[in-house]
Amino acid sequence: MNRLNQLFATKGNNLLSIYYTAGYPELNSTLDIAEALEKAGVDFLEIGFPYSDPVADGPTIQNSSQQALDSGMTLKVLFEQLKDLRKRISIPILLMGYVNPIMQYGVERFCKQAAEVGVDGVIVPDLPIYEYETIYAKYFKGNNLSNIFLITPQTSPDRISKIDDLSNSFIYLLSSSSITGGSLNVSDSIEAYYTRVKAMNLKNPTIIGFGISDNATFTKACQYANGAIVGSKFVKLLEEDNYLEKIPAFVQSIRPIY
Repeated sequence: MNRLNQLFATKGNNLLSIYYTAGYPELNSTLDIAEALEKAGVDFLEIGFPYSDPVADGPTIQNSSQQALDSGMTLKVLFEQLKDLRKRISIPILLMGYVNPIMQYGVERFCKQAAEVGVDGVIVPDLPIYEYETIYAKYFKGNNLSNIFLITPQTSPDRISKIDDLSNSFIYLLSSSSITGGSLNVSDSIEAYYTRVKAMNLKNPTIIGFGISDNATFTKACQYANGAIVGSKFVKLLEEDNYLEKIPAFVQSIRPIY
């Protein structure tokens, strides 16, 4: 089992993940932010590698990606930064980004280096299932990397079952088909979607993302899934002065520790 599997086996529920963009707000802030989040009690992290055409990202994350690119962030730079990852961080780490930079870097090379620095999984929203299964799965599996698939309210039951079969850690349950940075408005139709997925009794845990921004939305998401991911709200915090000092209070505001 990798660290993700161990986390779900030992804790399982009310899991909190935080997303942020590598190289933002400063090129070399990636590990400092990760360390601060782990100390604040976050269960696992998603580190985004920036891309110039982030189709699923809202304005906040798009802006962070562009600033990171302008500062010189690349996959090569990111892997250099992550060489000391496991000297400082013990919780599971995911890399999240788009397939184009991975293809340019080389999928086999990407997976090998991710494993070497201690990454546990990858989220690539625009990597088609067929291509993953027939071409790239061997590189992920050979390096003990979990590939995290996404599902939306429009995903068919057959496709969800296929994703469940191909997954080996958790499934990313999008709260909507919109871009990041919205709000988690649990309408009757969205509630029915969550209930439908939960009733499928999938073998993999689920984590809800998009629109999680406070304790209320986090708590609501955890009624239907094993945990939730906060992205845009945290990236906005990184725009502020002394952001590292503010991380503990931010995490407490999402999932209070009494």
